Amino acid sequence: MTSRMTTSATTGGGSRPVRRMLPRRADEEHRAATPLELFFDLCFVVAVAQAGVQLVHAVAEGHPGEGVTGYAFVFFGVWWAWMNFTWFASAYDCDDVPYRIATLVQIAGVLVYAAGVPRAFEANDWGIAVAGYLIMRLALTTQWLRAAASETGEGRRTALTYTVGIVLCQLAWVALLFAPQEDKRWLFLVVIAAELAVPPIAERRHQTAWHPHHIVERYGLFTLIVLGETMSASTIAVQSALDEHEAVSELLPIAAGGLLIIFSAWWIYFAVPAHERLTSNRRALPWGYGHVLVFGSAAAIGAGMEVAVEHAVGVAHISTLAASAAVTVPTAVFLLTVWFLHSRHFKRGLAQQLTLPVAGAAVIGCTFAAGWAVLASGLVSAATVATGVVLAEREARRAARAAAGGPRGTQEP
Repeated sequence: MTSRMTTSATTGGGSRPVRRMLPRRADEEHRAATPLELFFDLCFVVAVAQAGVQLVHAVAEGHPGEGVTGYAFVFFGVWWAWMNFTWFASAYDCDDVPYRIATLVQIAGVLVYAAGVPRAFEANDWGIAVAGYLIMRLALTTQWLRAAASETGEGRRTALTYTVGIVLCQLAWVALLFAPQEDKRWLFLVVIAAELAVPPIAERRHQTAWHPHHIVERYGLFTLIVLGETMSASTIAVQSALDEHEAVSELLPIAAGGLLIIFSAWWIYFAVPAHERLTSNRRALPWGYGHVLVFGSAAAIGAGMEVAVEHAVGVAHISTLAASAAVTVPTAVFLLTVWFLHSRHFKRGLAQQLTLPVAGAAVIGCTFAAGWAVLASGLVSAATVATGVVLAEREARRAARAAAGGPRGTQEP
């Protein structure tokens, strides 16, 4: 660690010594996610799963508009809490006792938030969810105050600006509980805009020392966790349907297609070295903000798989087209968002640039493939990966034959 200790004494029982919360070096070598960060991410699975369950129920009951809207609001809370912690930890993780305790308190807040998701989703009752957020933000506020106490100059100003911004936004969430029911939706959007404005305002003069490789690893790990939750939800849905209905012929294409989609999503997301582009806040903030669509769509694929399974066994009260769209739409959003955020910056030539956009359009077209939509989407996704591999190998051979210049990138889609 690069933070300096204020005391060499420990708190007893082998605890780590208390350190000053000074920024870590942005060019620190071998920076990797810590066990505490991994634990933090895993606890978020509970909230992601709760949001997915509510989305499944809403869509399966024939209320897709309400379901998607409620899912978007709930998932924003999950993503924003995770993002606040992730970027702070990348810059100031000193891993001492106060830091660990504050992080564990934030995890407790996440679990409270998850417990409030059903009420927020079904009845627009955000009381428990906001209480969970309050717990998380109190802990995060103490972290920023501690950073401000250790910093000087512009670094101190930035930490205090974050503190004020977080407190004001949290007060707005509490005030929102007392707003008229019919006004809560649009007021929610106002508070979201305020939340999103805090980092650019706080860092307009001084960039916190977040670590590009560490940030990309953290985002990649959360993507893995969300894809894992999608795999788990899909598997449980298929298993339950088989146990209750034994509809093997109807479920096998869905299971095969879902597996291909998830495998392809993993391959496509991790095909490019995104940390090479994150050289400043100007690039990093849009990239980080845009991942709400990556995470949200990846989780929604699992919910869509559950809806497709329920429709196949006659449980969901929706049309075949709607059940198909529950899978194809989030899959297309995932492909297009990953392309827009970082894949396009590593493509060379028109064929490579068009691979993911064309795949996204083709997946949307699969919506109309009746009961074969999920399998067709999976085959398109797998073909996208295969196309990317072929184009990358072709580019590698072309670069090898080049007489001048260094080797060119050979990233896949």
